[in-house]
Amino acid sequence: MPSIRSSNRGGRSGRRSMNEINVVPYIDVMLVLLVIFMVTAPMMTPGVIDLPTVGKASQVPVKPLEVILAADGSVSIRDRERGDTSPQAIPRSDLARVARDRQTQHPDQPVVISADRKAQYESVLKVMDELQSQGVKRVGLLVKQQSS
Repeated sequence: MPSIRSSNRGGRSGRRSMNEINVVPYIDVMLVLLVIFMVTAPMMTPGVIDLPTVGKASQVPVKPLEVILAADGSVSIRDRERGDTSPQAIPRSDLARVARDRQTQHPDQPVVISADRKAQYESVLKVMDELQSQGVKRVGLLVKQQSS
């Protein structure tokens, strides 16, 4: 009787070569790394940021419109060009309009944000972003000058 050969090409017996990539080990490694990052991320302490003090601040030639941001998030303004000594409370939605109106009257008048030390950094950035997006050109931060 003739022997029955396997139906492999070339008459070779054994395994055929695979032309597929086995991705299971890669998925296992990825999942292990994901678990490691998920476990270690809450253990990391964020760094404390020590903001620099200003030794000598430049003097502004025109008296600025001061936007005062309290620790609770309330906003008030003080127009030093008009001689205001006490801040006037204002809704946050009207802040950009008032600042833009003052800059149309006095184009060189800067707007400075005077934020409480305990105010959230995000709220300061939101006020600054809102002013700049509404077309207020000169926006800055008011700093306390370091005593020598």
